[in-house]
Amino acid sequence: MQISDTQTARFNMIEQQIRPWNVLDSDILEALSLVRRENFVPEQHRALAFADTELPLGHGQFMLAPRLEARLLQDLHIEPTDTVLEIGTGSGYMAALLGHRAHHVLSLESVPELADAAHHKLRDAGVRNVEVRIANGAVEGEGGTEGGPFDVILLSGSVAQVPQWLLSQLRVGGRLAAIVGDLPMMRTTIVRRNSASDFLTTQPWDTVAPRLQGFAELPQFRF
Repeated sequence: MQISDTQTARFNMIEQQIRPWNVLDSDILEALSLVRRENFVPEQHRALAFADTELPLGHGQFMLAPRLEARLLQDLHIEPTDTVLEIGTGSGYMAALLGHRAHHVLSLESVPELADAAHHKLRDAGVRNVEVRIANGAVEGEGGTEGGPFDVILLSGSVAQVPQWLLSQLRVGGRLAAIVGDLPMMRTTIVRRNSASDFLTTQPWDTVAPRLQGFAELPQFRF
């Protein structure tokens, strides 16, 4: 059977970009093989669907690089019973990967055009356990962020800091992942809620990612 160029490109993405970034979870690698990334990429950038780069979605938003999406997914250790909140739907691709692992995903997108496009792409892909909602997930109580507790919260982009109110939406045992900091270097931040008042924070790897819109920036000190 002849292997298509798309199949080859997907295989190379997994083997040359994602595995070398220590993404070795077989379930995640399977999801990356099954979820068709090219169908979530804007048509004008489809030739770059499997490239190791961010892709513009319009409205100042971006699709994260594949290796970054895969590593975040692995570090969250999502279980089949988990309920997930994603802030920043973007293309819908990460929501599809989350849906492949979790019981249910609520994904919030502040740009109506992106939310609508992601909704239709997810339906076309046969993903039925992801709900896309138009809402600014950076605002407390908007769009379902008050609907926790959640087992997993993912911020699909970078922020200056993680709001405390968002951590309060984690169930005990729940995990939050965000990319925190400022250029030139940011840190992936994983927060696990161990009890009502005990949160364990780790920062396992450095990266950079575009900003999520709406989250507060830290004050800039001037000398």
